[in-house]
Amino acid sequence: MKIMIVDDELPARERLHSLLEDMDEYQVVAAASNGVQAVRLAQELEPDIILMDIRMPGMDGLEAARHIAGMDTPPAVIFVTAYEEHAFEAFETHAVGYLLKPVRRERLQEALEQAGRPNRAQLGALHEPATQSGAARSHICARVRGNLELIPVDSVHYFQADQKYVTVRHDGGEVLIEEPLKALEEEFAGSFLRIHRNALVAKARFCGMEKNSQGGFEVVLKGSRERLEVSRRHVAEVRRFLKSL
Repeated sequence: MKIMIVDDELPARERLHSLLEDMDEYQVVAAASNGVQAVRLAQELEPDIILMDIRMPGMDGLEAARHIAGMDTPPAVIFVTAYEEHAFEAFETHAVGYLLKPVRRERLQEALEQAGRPNRAQLGALHEPATQSGAARSHICARVRGNLELIPVDSVHYFQADQKYVTVRHDGGEVLIEEPLKALEEEFAGSFLRIHRNALVAKARFCGMEKNSQGGFEVVLKGSRERLEVSRRHVAEVRRFLKSL
């Protein structure tokens, strides 16, 4: 079975690799030092099992596991961490194991064997959306031509809903996702502001608000010629926000 190791500390990656060297049935095919690398390598190499640290800079292991769960055939994830308090969140991501550092060979072997024989509940979980934790994601995950694409949230200009899809306009272009705008508003309340029933704009992208030729209002975005309509019910809130800048 193909194994990928994800940990931001080289000694931790090396220790797991050394433990796996004595297990002939497992092959380490990749190592990553953060969540973003983990998602990209998981798509490219399609490992059977990922040994994942939780606390890592940038995208942590919990968020990476949620994105990986969106793959057509996601690998089994075993979290390897020094922090026991993350156990509940870990299993919300459909992880099949949870090991505390320092990892003992016997416990690792046991967890790998369990991951290699997923039970009915685990198989069913692969086809369910992962539960979101209270923490806002650092990246938005979109499926583009069959692959998962990660968009840093701080590069997003706005979210705009159109029927069942939401357009994510970002520095590199735009993608479509299938997430409710209301859920995005709740998750990113600190960094995005609703300007219309169908649009959330990044607070960092606001440049101003102007009247258009029809007498309505439009938001002016920094570094862009785009103008987004502001509904009448949100004009006062947008004006208050702009005055606070």
